[in-house]
Amino acid sequence: MVDPSQTHAGASNPDSGRPVMKIGIIGAGNIGGNLTRRLTALGHDVSVANSRGPQTLTELAEETGATPVPVEEAAKGAEIVVVTVPLKAVPGLPAGLLDGAAEGVAVIDTGNYYPQQRDGRIAGIEDDGLTESRWTAQQLGHTVIKAFNGTFAVDILERPLPAGAPDRQALPVAGDDEAAKRKVRALIDELGFDTVDAGTLDESWRQQPGTPVYGLRAGTEEVSKALAAAAPERTAEWRA
Repeated sequence: MVDPSQTHAGASNPDSGRPVMKIGIIGAGNIGGNLTRRLTALGHDVSVANSRGPQTLTELAEETGATPVPVEEAAKGAEIVVVTVPLKAVPGLPAGLLDGAAEGVAVIDTGNYYPQQRDGRIAGIEDDGLTESRWTAQQLGHTVIKAFNGTFAVDILERPLPAGAPDRQALPVAGDDEAAKRKVRALIDELGFDTVDAGTLDESWRQQPGTPVYGLRAGTEEVSKALAAAAPERTAEWRA
């Protein structure tokens, strides 16, 4: 692993040949923790934050070399910011969270709406018909790229494969900002997974909980078919 203190934008990862990026991760649960592990191992400069404060992230920092920071500082200078917190916690994130991010920052939303299981009723989703990620983008005041929301956290560590491998897993990626989407898809490829363009944020319902692609461990062809087979109506299990 490259020493994070020696990395900077424009430097090159020795393993991938791709530029080293400054990445902020907000949320250190299963997805956030495993992305921290993989992205630091790839040589990226990772800052990680959670709701309980940087002092609770000492073990993860020692394991990975990531920098634990307060939530307010997680996006500072970041080219990619990963927001991986419960949906109900998104409105409580600090105002101006992304103000110090790099120009053209790509914001990844890994979130899912679990109204009965965790989040309670969110009016913008239930009444206004917003997709989960469109609602999240409104709360953040910045567009997002929906990715990793249907990915098992363990797969981030255990299922990466080189490009072209026959059993390489594919992840759906949705968003409105094409440049940001390309940046996120390139990062996912570096992590060891293929991607399928799932359309805009208004089409991101195709990868929400309860759809055929949610939790699907498959390649690009099957993922594409699963996205096409999705229906926009939420089943009772996924409504408040």
